Amino acid sequence: MNYILFDGTVRNALLPFTFTRPVADIRVGILTIREKWEKYLGSTTTTLTEEYLSEKFPMVEMENNVLINASFLPNDILVEIVKNLEKNQAIFQGEEVIAFYTNDTQEEVDFDTYEIIEFNEECLKLEHTWDIFAKNDAALREDFELITEDRKSQPIPKSVNVISPENIFIEEGAKLEFVTLNASTGPIYIGKNAEIMEGSVIRGPFALCEEAQVKLATKVYGATTIGPHCRIGGEVNNSVLFGYSNKGHDGFLGNSVLGEWCNMGADSNNSNLKNNYEEVRLWSYETEGFARTGLQFCGLMMGDHSKCGINTMFNTGTVVGVSANIFGAGFPRNFVPSFSWGGASGFTTYLTSKAFQTAKIAMARRQVEFTEEDAKILEHVFEITKKYRKE
Repeated sequence: MNYILFDGTVRNALLPFTFTRPVADIRVGILTIREKWEKYLGSTTTTLTEEYLSEKFPMVEMENNVLINASFLPNDILVEIVKNLEKNQAIFQGEEVIAFYTNDTQEEVDFDTYEIIEFNEECLKLEHTWDIFAKNDAALREDFELITEDRKSQPIPKSVNVISPENIFIEEGAKLEFVTLNASTGPIYIGKNAEIMEGSVIRGPFALCEEAQVKLATKVYGATTIGPHCRIGGEVNNSVLFGYSNKGHDGFLGNSVLGEWCNMGADSNNSNLKNNYEEVRLWSYETEGFARTGLQFCGLMMGDHSKCGINTMFNTGTVVGVSANIFGAGFPRNFVPSFSWGGASGFTTYLTSKAFQTAKIAMARRQVEFTEEDAKILEHVFEITKKYRKE
């Protein structure tokens, strides 16, 4: 069977992270949503997404296909139903389609002609950007079970101060000495060739993905995921870094999500709690206003390729778009549009020629090429976000 992951109705609710990727490639827990589905299905997947993303994330259609709503995270029960889908069958949860069967001769999909399978079991679903950190605890625990089942961890080094070692899994090539790991509050996963430097103290649930690094004397609270090739230092709490992003120095990051190729300058901090303890509102690209989150703790949402200078201060519930460059004294406003250059004193437009030059240098440091596909995607983002900037 050919499996295709599609964005579903929540794509706009997950901006700025879906400006540069399909919903399927959001990381929550240890794995991306795509990696979860592929591991459960035992099959590769392709993507049905926005046209401007489709060159980098193409769809492959075959004679028989099952399309899966990528905002739903897989579990054993759901995957079993998906695997057994037959012609003219679809899985729904309430009014929302989870998955449906098609073939390449179908000109259109009319669910009125389908047999509807109601899915009433519990499963994790992304509906808002803040779900990425708010549901990271549950997603991380599920991924830990999925990844480590019937596998044996590398031994925990003798110098490591450890609580609940049975909840710790270390992959081959990982380095950690003279650190404290407390897995009594949730599992701790340390990926292949990852490193935790001396003096760091980590509470689970926690995931350090492949080639990622925790710097000297870092303090981490769960539920936190540090994606592949990321660097963290200082204090981190309940945050998710997708991949190739750095928060390498002292400073606090809490209840936050960073996309790929972000960089937090030394001693930068975000607030995750309002001084009056009220519910946090967060900028919504869907309504083009500030949405209620239902959360008392909510920090920074930062899109791909965005960066901030040293000592940057972010207010509670700040949304930063793609390829923004923030610096200077004071608090910038709590919605920073894509391709903005400046800070509290005001912003100008960060031209793509300069932004791309920085991206090429930053990516080359990690032996990753900034491709023509990447440039086209960012050019498109630049155009569709013009209305938010003061040109």
